[in-house]
Amino acid sequence: MKHGARNAITATVTSVTKGDIMTLAKFEVTTPTQMASVLTTESAEAMGLKEGDRVTLIVKAIHVLPVKE
Repeated sequence: MKHGARNAITATVTSVTKGDIMTLAKFEVTTPTQMASVLTTESAEAMGLKEGDRVTLIVKAIHVLPVKE
């Protein structure tokens, strides 16, 4: 199946809960993953962000698209 999303994270389905209209699928990430963020310089400076810092990444996305090959 072709898809337009460029970021792909390999995962295993851990549960599928079906409702009348929507289904909730939960996944466990199975491969090491790197992520990136673009933020304003003002925000980076306010955080004192520097290489080697440990941070929590909060992912805000509209869609997670499962693709089964």
